[in-house]
Order: sequence, then structure tokens, then C-alpha cells
Amino acid sequence: MRPWQTGVYHNGVDSGESKALKKATSLPKLFKEAGYFTGSYRKITHGWDTRGDFEERIPHRRDPIPPGAPFLPFTRGEQDWGTTHLAEEEMNDTKYADAAIKQLEKEHDKPLFIACGLFHPHMPWYVPQKYFDMFPLDDVTTPPFLKNDLDDVPSLGREITQGKSKFVDQVVAHGLHKEAVRAYLATTAYADAQIGRVLDALEKSKYKDNTMVVLFSDHGFHLGEKNHWQKGTLWEEATHCLLMFRVPGVTKSNGISKRFVSLQDIYPTLTELCDLESPDYVEGRSLIPLLKNPRAEWKSTAITAFANRYATIRTESFRYIRYSESQEEFYDMRLDPNQWTNQIKSPDYKSIINEHRSMLPGFDEMITPIPRKRR
Repeated sequence: MRPWQTGVYHNGVDSGESKALKKATSLPKLFKEAGYFTGSYRKITHGWDTRGDFEERIPHRRDPIPPGAPFLPFTRGEQDWGTTHLAEEEMNDTKYADAAIKQLEKEHDKPLFIACGLFHPHMPWYVPQKYFDMFPLDDVTTPPFLKNDLDDVPSLGREITQGKSKFVDQVVAHGLHKEAVRAYLATTAYADAQIGRVLDALEKSKYKDNTMVVLFSDHGFHLGEKNHWQKGTLWEEATHCLLMFRVPGVTKSNGISKRFVSLQDIYPTLTELCDLESPDYVEGRSLIPLLKNPRAEWKSTAITAFANRYATIRTESFRYIRYSESQEEFYDMRLDPNQWTNQIKSPDYKSIINEHRSMLPGFDEMITPIPRKRR
């Protein structure tokens, strides 16, 4: 269900407080009720909700920050990077991968639904030195950066990024932009290695020819683009997620689709592939046409909501962002992939902008966010 239907816009929200979700069936619960073994190893749902929907769970933990960590001169804690003091086999993401591998090595008398959620490349970026060594600093490039990028962004858009833009300014001022990008690449390489271990185990198992794999990220990441760091924006970098499917007998190797889809499409896609019935309130579209043919006809749209007024829609060629009735952004992604020129006042795009406005939910459709709770 959409955030504006449920009131769940953020992490750390008790979904039981959502009227719309009280009778909803989570994806793992649906598979569990259909007779599947369900396992969660895990950063899955941020540790909230769906706990009874898994037969086996490993709760999410963060690796400890190394003693004497080389904190950046302008921050402490999460927004930091360096070499971990842990052996790779002692890191939590390695253990989550180990748990998934263990299940793939077992004999099972019923089908499997395994959710393996890695923490990395979430910050802080502390991984073994060998992953930093994969990316010599001289070979690292930084993303395009425009100093006055936010001049044509409305005040509410600048408000979202205010704290993180100061961090970017500090990273650049201290000459650490390349080092930061290198740390992100190193941490991503560590996560990739753990995913690879699970996929290798699947390939060696008896389940390799009848097991689907879905690989996705929960959000994208800014490394200075739009003068922002990390997530939490409605621009391309934060809303563009990784999404891959491997479905025996359906997908072909190296198939790449340029269409725009939503993470909500995963639920109806998996239920249809497994001959299960989705509840009638499930949003999203089955991606099977694109899995069979990445260039298939498709209404290419993806909507992201941030709180109960801010929303964006990405279509094949454009991105429209709405913060309020009078604060908007519009970008022609064909001509301006860096989103440097807000065209919201351009008469050349008037009809296209109106069309995109009409595709977002109205303010009266977006219910108030449920307050976040402390763990």
C-alpha cells in the first residue's frame, strides 16, 4: 500500500497504528501461509513489524565503530569512514550471508522464502582494508558538482537538504571528496561480496533451477550531487533504487530495462510468478511483461512520497516534484540528467507539467504521518 494510504512514511513507525494496515498481509506472511519456509537475516523492515511472519530470524545489529576511529574533523559517528577492526567473518553482514547460505545448504521439504538484508553500504563506512585497496585514490572520480545548484530550488526543497549540504561543503573544503567516494565504493564492494557468496551457494545447491532471486536497495544515495549527502530527497539520486530479477525460465542473462517501476511492484510480481493471489488492496504492477521483454510496452512511472505533502513522479523523460501548492520542481531528464535547471516556470513545459501534477495524489488523499517511535 502507498505511504499516503497508510500514514507510514518513515522508518521506526508501528504499522499497527495504521488503520489501512490492520488487516493487511505482508509479503513474507503471504508466503508463510502458502506453506513456504520463511527466514529473515537481516536488515529487514528496520527491525519493525512482520516479526511473526518469519519462522527463523536474525535481528539486525550494527557493527561497532573501531576503537580510536579516525573521525572526520567536522563530524563524529555515522558520517565517517575507515578500516574496521573486525575480521571479515565477524562482521554482521557476513553473518547474515552465512545464515542464508546455511539454509540453501539444508534439505527442505517445502519451498523457501529467504530475506537476506545487508546493512552496508549504509554509513558509517568501516570495512576491511582490502576493499579500500580495490579502488586506488587516483582512479576515483567524483560526481558532477554545481556550486550554486540550489539557487532555483524552492525553500522547502532547500530545507530538506540543509544539514547535508553543510556536510558536503565540509567534505569539499577539507579535500576529502575523493576519499569519501572511495569509502562508499569500498563498502559497496564488501556488500557485493556477501551477495556473491549467497548467489554462489545457490548455484551449488539443489535449488538453483527453481529459485527466483530479487536484488534491490531501499533507496539511492547522494555523494555530493545537488549539494546533498546520503538519502532523504526527492531527486533522482535518492529515489533511484537498484532492482534486479533472476527468474528461471522467464528472464534472460544481461537483460536491461530502461522503464521506470516501483519497489511496490515486487509484491504482485512475486505472487504472480509463484501462482499465489495478491490481496485486492495491493498496489503496484506485476513486472512479468518486462521480465520477459525488457523493452515491452509499459506506462513508465514511479512515485515517491516524503511526508504527507512532498511527492515526486518520475516518467520516461521527466521528473516533477511537489512540496506545496506553490513550491515545485520540474526537470527534463533527457537534456538535464544532473537536474541543474528547474524548468517549473518555463512556458515550454506548461502542458507537460500540468500532466505530471495530475498524476500525483492530491493533498486531501495523503493522510497524516504516524509519529515515529523510539526503539
